[in-house]
Amino acid sequence: MSIIRKTYNYFYSPDRVFVRRLLNLVGFIPVNLQIFKLAFAHKSSTSDKAYAMQNNERLEFLGDAILGTIVAEYLFQKYPSENEGFLTKMRSKIVKRKSLNKIGEKMGLDLLLSEYNQTRLSKSMLGNAVEALVGAVYLEKGYKPTKKFVIKKILRNYVDVHELENYDDNYKSQLLEWCQKHGQTISYKLLARYKFEKRDRFKVAVIIDGKKVAVADDFNKKSAEQTASEKAMHTLGIMEPEIEQD
Repeated sequence: MSIIRKTYNYFYSPDRVFVRRLLNLVGFIPVNLQIFKLAFAHKSSTSDKAYAMQNNERLEFLGDAILGTIVAEYLFQKYPSENEGFLTKMRSKIVKRKSLNKIGEKMGLDLLLSEYNQTRLSKSMLGNAVEALVGAVYLEKGYKPTKKFVIKKILRNYVDVHELENYDDNYKSQLLEWCQKHGQTISYKLLARYKFEKRDRFKVAVIIDGKKVAVADDFNKKSAEQTASEKAMHTLGIMEPEIEQD
């Protein structure tokens, strides 16, 4: 039955263009097209409460848990001699929102998001879609094929694990160390908490020696502090801004 459905989806379905994009993306022809279409439907596009379930939020929740487990297992096997602290930091570097946003962009998920959403695309939507896609693959194929998809199609293609080993992305810790070394005081101030894309968003400022040096906002207060710290380090000349590659 699944072979017949796959044949129909690939050759005759009104969504056959989408199916062929998915084949390139995930490596197989899906049977349940609706679950994959849902993976790219952001909640900001559904304002009516009757359609509250018609977005990728639940798939994102599922994919987040599955992705974290697969990455943890992958790192556990790849680094048999490393301790728990190293593995935790490496997993965080891979699955954090900023990293997933970049992965989603490299995968070309912005094209699918543009097609299934009547709203302005944001960076966070890319990371959300990566997690939702993992959730959709899991529901369609189960854990082992999802693990294969994550490792082969995501980690090996879009994540340089060896580069991450020596990459310190804890900007708040780096900035604190710099301030202590130079005898300067540092604090963080919550400037605002507001709704964006139907979620709480936090605006945070970095205060150094009583002066506001940088401001950033994010859906998580700690993430906002990290981004503000990174901006402050650019402003203070501690580190060079990252240059985006075409």
